[in-house]
Amino acid sequence: MKEKLLAFYGLKYPPFLGDIPVDAFYIYPALENFLWRIQHHFVQEGGFALISGESGTGKSITLRLLSNRLEGIRDVKLGIITHPSARLSDFYRELGDVFGVSLSVHNRWHSFKTLRERWWQHIENSLFRPVLFIDEAQEMPASVLNELRLLTSAKLDSRSLLSVIFAGDERFNEKLRREELIPLGSRIRFRFKIESSSVQQLSQSLQHLLVCAGNPNLMSQELIQVLCEHALGNYRVLCTMANELLVAALKQEKMQLDEKLFFDCFSTPTPTTKRKS
Repeated sequence: MKEKLLAFYGLKYPPFLGDIPVDAFYIYPALENFLWRIQHHFVQEGGFALISGESGTGKSITLRLLSNRLEGIRDVKLGIITHPSARLSDFYRELGDVFGVSLSVHNRWHSFKTLRERWWQHIENSLFRPVLFIDEAQEMPASVLNELRLLTSAKLDSRSLLSVIFAGDERFNEKLRREELIPLGSRIRFRFKIESSSVQQLSQSLQHLLVCAGNPNLMSQELIQVLCEHALGNYRVLCTMANELLVAALKQEKMQLDEKLFFDCFSTPTPTTKRKS
């Protein structure tokens, strides 16, 4: 299926699935400003940053773009938490695995001390703090969030040993307003709230995606406009509809996806009523 799709439409990769190259993502000015601030300021100073937004608006994409930029800096050590809902003992286990240190989960003080020593050593040998990405941060227990705050603070809270970048939906913002997490919320230095995209921004994103995938004429301009108007400002909804249209077009062997195909796939049939005899 994939090989037929790529050959029929002259594509380098399926353009509407999750695993696409980072250069296929359209970077709008506000996003570029945030990426630049993280790359040139935040990773040197450390602390906490937050990417927030509703599901499907591009939080994980932003983390991928950041990861791509930070991996190009020689002295940056980047770690990613893959199990944000873990309890404290498992959280320490994952931190040990991420930063390459052997921890004893039954001796929390030893684990606490060992991680901080590893981060101090990295800071002494470079200009950058280690960086930790935590996606789906709304799933993290409050006890783990507070432990992370204490773990990364040094010299009476005057220095940060780690750069932590959270990504989460509005539930995470609500969690930070709880009394026990106010100390963490007040320490978030960089915030980037991703709003619902305008039709114009979605259109620019979609056209950039098609160019990078190798077929800028895959969709008619009328279809691009209709898709973006029906995507509810959500990038994931846009790609889900576009991928469904692409599969339908391949079945019909249509060389270009058009507005008629959209209404054939997504229009709701009008119910018929029977006349009483």
